[in-house]
Amino acid sequence: MGGSEPIRWPGGKSFAFSVFDDTDLATVENVAPVYELLESLGLRTTKSVWAVAGVGQPVIGGATCEDPGYRKWTLGLQAAGFEIGSHGAAPTTAPRDIVVQSLDRFRQIYGQDPSALANHSGCLDSIYWGDARLDGASRLAYNLLTRGRRRGEFRGHREGDPLFWGDLCQSRVRYVRNFTYADIDTLASCPAMPYHDPHRPYVRAWFASSEGRDVDAFTACVSEQNQDRLEAAGSACIMYTHFASGFARDGTVDRRFRVLMERLAAKNGWFVPVSTLLDHIVAERGIAVMDAAERRGMEHRWLRSKIRVGYS
Repeated sequence: MGGSEPIRWPGGKSFAFSVFDDTDLATVENVAPVYELLESLGLRTTKSVWAVAGVGQPVIGGATCEDPGYRKWTLGLQAAGFEIGSHGAAPTTAPRDIVVQSLDRFRQIYGQDPSALANHSGCLDSIYWGDARLDGASRLAYNLLTRGRRRGEFRGHREGDPLFWGDLCQSRVRYVRNFTYADIDTLASCPAMPYHDPHRPYVRAWFASSEGRDVDAFTACVSEQNQDRLEAAGSACIMYTHFASGFARDGTVDRRFRVLMERLAAKNGWFVPVSTLLDHIVAERGIAVMDAAERRGMEHRWLRSKIRVGYS
């Protein structure tokens, strides 16, 4: 299995940095100022969307591509070099026919299938989510930690279930997000990424991320000290965040976030969307195949982080 050798970043860049923006609660009004800042600084990242609205009332919603203004805005982001990824079919649980509809609609709008996807915790069609992310003792520990509240709920990977779409994920999505860690150095937390897990065959390749669920968590993770450490390590960070969670208020971007992004952009970093970063790692060393020992280590590191901080 690969994962130990250093990655050479294109153009003599010292490190790599990206962001996967979870679309929960997002509207043009509350996230556009963030993207205007990123674009002006030369940072290109990944913005997830829901291609369809689905049926019913979402647990956590936000704008979808059925809103013409929002759809037009995301197409503008794509034209400017940002990646459009997926946060699942819809903000509500989607049976297989809605998943097909959403994938086809995504392709129609953006010209291709989604390359990068992150599950939505409010949707039971999420694939290998909840305790299905873990094996053996780690799964038992997770269910004890969460008091079994969502044991076995997520069913996108269960063949024969009305929510099954694993074969579609396998054929139409390249990368799916899994564990999130506290450290800015995502590659150090998950050296094998992107990796294939034979126990979860419907995902071609998984990637990890670094914790930045809201503006406070994000800015703490991307502090000056942590930026310098990432640069010195020559490594890679994929921040996982919700740009709708406090990054801009009344059209004004959070000051601390702006200062940190300006500082980061001035470094010799490779600032590209998530799939571009992962594609480069694959070109350098291929997709690692997860073995049992590495899987246990990865799961244990994540469980320790979850106990400390409580994120997903």
